[in-house]
Amino acid sequence: MHLPRRRFLQLGLLATALAAPPVGTTRASERTGLDAAIERARGLDRLQGLIVAQQGRILVDRALRGPALDQAVNVKSVAKTVIAALVGAAVRRGVLEGPDQPIASLLGELVPDGADAQIQEVTIGNLLSMQAGLERTSGQNYGAWVTSPNWVRHALTRPFVAEPGGEMLYSSGNSHLLSVILTRASGRSTLALARDWLGAPLGISIPAWQQDPQGYYFGGNNMALAPRALLQLGELYRLGGRLEGDPVFSESWVETSWQQRGRSRWTGDHYGYGWFIRSMGGRRVYYAWGYGGQMVYVIPELDATLVITSDSSQPSGASGYVRRLHALVERSFLPVFEAA
Repeated sequence: MHLPRRRFLQLGLLATALAAPPVGTTRASERTGLDAAIERARGLDRLQGLIVAQQGRILVDRALRGPALDQAVNVKSVAKTVIAALVGAAVRRGVLEGPDQPIASLLGELVPDGADAQIQEVTIGNLLSMQAGLERTSGQNYGAWVTSPNWVRHALTRPFVAEPGGEMLYSSGNSHLLSVILTRASGRSTLALARDWLGAPLGISIPAWQQDPQGYYFGGNNMALAPRALLQLGELYRLGGRLEGDPVFSESWVETSWQQRGRSRWTGDHYGYGWFIRSMGGRRVYYAWGYGGQMVYVIPELDATLVITSDSSQPSGASGYVRRLHALVERSFLPVFEAA
């Protein structure tokens, strides 16, 4: 996949748009379609924040209920997408070699003696694509993992239930290991890296978030970001790794991140590096997904990015809520983008 060359969005212009969404700048037909889509969104009583942009222009900027759009909220597993972006930034800066780099040498003495010998075969790319092969630390195993005295040891001593590079096994432990690797390779905390490599160039605030018992920042969950910060993250990928100034990561990192690798056994959607991949209305859509319905959708063919935040106290997968969010995007917003 090759991303089309586009004029890079100027960060200052986007920040201005976020502060004061345009009124009366859309065509009457476009406004009618947007108003109908907003009303459908309002009918989803768990949906809180909604931001819709096309070609860098803010079309919808609404807190339908809940926190304001510039207030940080728990974005849950969207943290995995942030970690994937940081890995891309580390590769561009030479802190990490790339997806094929084995993790054992990076983790060093943190790899316990009781770890399976197959741990030597696991790469950074395997962790990013959820294809490490280790038994999951998510789902029914999550509680035991996050209450263990050493999250890294716990994750690395899970039995191998698939070959490295094989079946997709969605696991927060994979992303947490990446956070640990980023810290060890750079000599800086993941929080410091996030603020320097993402916060500063994107003009967003990144509050401190949960740490494990050894002080490593949680790589797979419980990160707090404002909906408007999530829009910047989506736009960064849409525009090939750069909003202005030096790139955060290379355009080839976006292409690599959006390649289909594993496939979710629950949704059937493919997964790349921190992004799910599905087809909507014949268009390729990439989305970040956090528990409860924290979503960032990027539709490169239509130059569109959407952010949805939701009540994070209820599941979004098993309840069918995420399917309703997908339907909202596909049936209500895609036609507006296509008509623009």
